[in-house]
Amino acid sequence: MDKTLKALRENWRNELLAADMYRALARSESDAQRRRLLEQMSLAEEEHADLWRRKVEEAGGTVEEASLRRARRWNARLVRWLGKEAVLRRIEKEEQGHVLNYGSQLRQLDDPSINELLERIIPEEREHAERLHVMAGNPPAGHSPHSRLESILRRERWHVSSGSWIGDAIYGANDGLGAVFGIVSGVAGATGGGHLVLVSGLAGMIASALSMGSGAYLAAKSEREVFEAELERERQEIELDPEHEREELALIYQLQGFSEQESRDLAARIASRPNQFLRTMAHEELGLSSELLPNPWIALLSSTTSTALGAGIPLIPFFFTQGVPAIIGSGIISLVAHFAVGAAKCLVTNRSWLASGTEMTVVGIIEAVAAYGIGVLIAPAAH
Repeated sequence: MDKTLKALRENWRNELLAADMYRALARSESDAQRRRLLEQMSLAEEEHADLWRRKVEEAGGTVEEASLRRARRWNARLVRWLGKEAVLRRIEKEEQGHVLNYGSQLRQLDDPSINELLERIIPEEREHAERLHVMAGNPPAGHSPHSRLESILRRERWHVSSGSWIGDAIYGANDGLGAVFGIVSGVAGATGGGHLVLVSGLAGMIASALSMGSGAYLAAKSEREVFEAELERERQEIELDPEHEREELALIYQLQGFSEQESRDLAARIASRPNQFLRTMAHEELGLSSELLPNPWIALLSSTTSTALGAGIPLIPFFFTQGVPAIIGSGIISLVAHFAVGAAKCLVTNRSWLASGTEMTVVGIIEAVAAYGIGVLIAPAAH
């Protein structure tokens, strides 16, 4: 009985503190819809606390709210100190902990009335955690459309690539150019610009191109595999508990500004068409869309080709001459290429082409000087 009474008191304490936290969050919330949801959750937690208090009294124990005074003051400060978003994530984890703890009590406490209460409260606690997932993950206005929404069922943020071969090509050229320019500079410093520069550069070009191409292919393929796995899990969840999934979709729409009735109507209409329901849940709940996925073969081709082309630029003079003229020629065309590739990044970023190009040129200069200096230092060992 002591073990049961201790668990009941702990349940009461946790629920009452959670209610306080929700109320503090609601007071600091400017959005009326979010504030209303937080107030609803606060009332639900207070109801849970009251149910646990009755169970404590039925077991012959008592509870004292005065014992929570310090913890309540601390929770109120947390909202002011950490901010709403950090506290949302904190209390979300606490709600998930409550669900796990209650599940453990279901297995350990041999009391039908307590188990009945646990079975009633667990789904509500899980729903609170899911609501907090949505609140914490709801992106602010103007947020990049390429960033993923947090999953309602698990805390995980991962980012969608644009799927554009242009981005792969630019970054492939960037990596190839930078890597082989460094190799050329270092070997030139060590050998004075002899035929070893060309051999080393060609080896670096091949290695960089194959590495970038295979990496881009595997990354794109893995992203598709993750998408398919998540989609299959979502399909299974819809089949096992369509009502719960429909409620989740309605909640998401509420947080996007629709009224409760509008959200429920929209969710019901979409749920009536299974394929559309699955696609919508995958997009709204998980941030998944097959249209945003890169093609592995296109990623392979664009990364390999662009890396090889970028890596070949510093080698061009060494096909025609050697020594100092080749080193100077390589430096000039490589820095021009650095500026061009850096400027081209404005196609996939919001930066100024002049700033981006200048930045990459400066990085190229630093890279060349450092690599050439190291090459000069190790020159005695190369002969």
